[in-house]
Amino acid sequence: MSLKTPVLLALCVLSVFASQCDAGCSEVASMTEAVAGESFLMGCISCKQREEVNGATTVDWYFKAPGSDEYLHIFQYSHPLSTIFHEGFEDRLEWHGTERTVDVQVGSIFIHNVTYNDTGTYRCVFSRTLFLALQDEHVTIEKTVELSVVPEANRELTAVISEIMMYVVIVFLQLWLIGVLVYCYKKIYAESEAREARKVLRESNKLIDPKESCDGVHLE
Repeated sequence: MSLKTPVLLALCVLSVFASQCDAGCSEVASMTEAVAGESFLMGCISCKQREEVNGATTVDWYFKAPGSDEYLHIFQYSHPLSTIFHEGFEDRLEWHGTERTVDVQVGSIFIHNVTYNDTGTYRCVFSRTLFLALQDEHVTIEKTVELSVVPEANRELTAVISEIMMYVVIVFLQLWLIGVLVYCYKKIYAESEAREARKVLRESNKLIDPKESCDGVHLE
């Protein structure tokens, strides 16, 4: 398991959760390293400051190749439609943001079948209109992602340490559980032995009842 895999899964879960529940919106930076030939989630989240204010948002994505000064308009999402504008990304971009409302806060996209030509700078632009009582307010939020494409995911030292600690915790919990089971078994066994001992003692007391031992004795 690489470092990118759990982080990507976490980002995917967060993206889905935020798209379904705006109250749980949390701005998380996108990953910046994609693996050639695989899919990559380009994260982009812009949370509203005031949840009680309704709004409508359009999200546009732009791409600038290394050495170029020009941004190319590659994608747009305007609820409920998404449009791919650049042929280099045709059939490879997929909306992975807010879907159930025009009030978009998660503007993430998937890039499928990543190639080395996808290396470059991506700009995510939220064009948001807030519906206020006196006058609508238009807000523009921009976020930038510097993407690099590698042949395989890098296994960083922090990932190795994290996995080692995970296994250590798992082993510790298993040993702790075994210890608890042994302790409970010993306690139950001891209580059972004590009950048996008390039962035997009661039976013994009945056999030597002093009233019965005095039957048939005549005093002179």
